[in-house]
Amino acid sequence: MFFLQCYLGAEMNTKELIDEVVSLPIEKPVLVVDSLLQSLNQPELEIDDKWSKVAEKRLLEMRSGKIKPVSGDQVFKSIWQKFER
Repeated sequence: MFFLQCYLGAEMNTKELIDEVVSLPIEKPVLVVDSLLQSLNQPELEIDDKWSKVAEKRLLEMRSGKIKPVSGDQVFKSIWQKFER
């Protein structure tokens, strides 16, 4: 129905759009949400490439024993201690 309305040029308000999406089979709203989130968070290939290189370097350092992994619990404990001062 929504797609037909768009095709015919009829406008929907936000509530109608949400009602239409909610009425679809479960896999369809998931696709809508995914598309919306992707449109809000466009990938930045240069930044993604830099993070990938950092992650690869850290993984190699961990595997070689050059650095030791730190558990998430330890990281958050350290952060909370800094804010409690």
